[in-house]
Amino acid sequence: MKKMWKVLLMSFTLFFLVACGADSSSNKEKTIGYAINNLNDTFQTYILEAAKETAKENKIDIKVENAKEDLISQQDQVNTLIQNGVSALIVVPVDTSAMGPITKAAQNAGIPLVYVNRNPYAGKEKEMPKDVYYVGSDEITAGIMQMDYIGEQLNGEGGITVLMGILGNEGAVQRTKGVSDTAAGKFPKNKILAKETGEWQRDKALSIAENWISTYGDDVKAIIANNDEMALGAVQAAKKNGRNDILITGIDAIPDALDAVESGDLATTIFQDAKGQGGGAVDTILAVFDNKPPKEAIKYVPFKLVTPENVAEFK
Repeated sequence: MKKMWKVLLMSFTLFFLVACGADSSSNKEKTIGYAINNLNDTFQTYILEAAKETAKENKIDIKVENAKEDLISQQDQVNTLIQNGVSALIVVPVDTSAMGPITKAAQNAGIPLVYVNRNPYAGKEKEMPKDVYYVGSDEITAGIMQMDYIGEQLNGEGGITVLMGILGNEGAVQRTKGVSDTAAGKFPKNKILAKETGEWQRDKALSIAENWISTYGDDVKAIIANNDEMALGAVQAAKKNGRNDILITGIDAIPDALDAVESGDLATTIFQDAKGQGGGAVDTILAVFDNKPPKEAIKYVPFKLVTPENVAEFK
């Protein structure tokens, strides 16, 4: 009888240890691979920091790879992250039209993938594979908001120019489309004099805007930029050339832009919620980890118009 009890006790102990071991293994620390387009992109760094903060709160590590706007590098970096055993991926696409290999790599690895801020599946939402998600804003809306504001301020008349982000980038394409479609449909007398890519950079936008002011003179009544960095470059160009009358608008509501709206140098910016996007991307992955994936593969974070009247709310 004593022998039987010893056997039962040993069996119970072994079962307990195995169960504990399995539980420990299932709760081991997970890691998210974060493939960013470019750490020199100011707004993207805000999204990254928000993602890091949410991950830290949930005791999850983030490994960051910087593609520096090189598509091949980004693909290689994603493959390396997968080989290193990350549990999930967050990707800010260098080129939204070329994310097929990255999506396939994540699927082959059996890990969730969240695209953030730039949507490779814009207009193709039904084609999104299982365990692939997008968290960001509906980019075309920002361009519509910009043109609505400028068109109303100019009473529907006067030439405008458009500073675009990197060509082929979904954010640049959709924001520019929002401006162009709204101008054509609602403000046909607001002629678009020129469009050119400033590649999201302040210094490049400064040079382009100076050239426009020289070429078109007083015909330039407004400059609409796909992001704040380029808008601030346009502000510098306008000041250097004594054209403080030009209305300039950007997108992102970065601190420098909010200061410029407050001072009157920038007519308006569009608030894009970096915390909502970065934190939302990590929250999506956490839900998948908990076997409670979001019912909708796309989560849109709304834009908000920032003007001199309400800028204090965003500072």
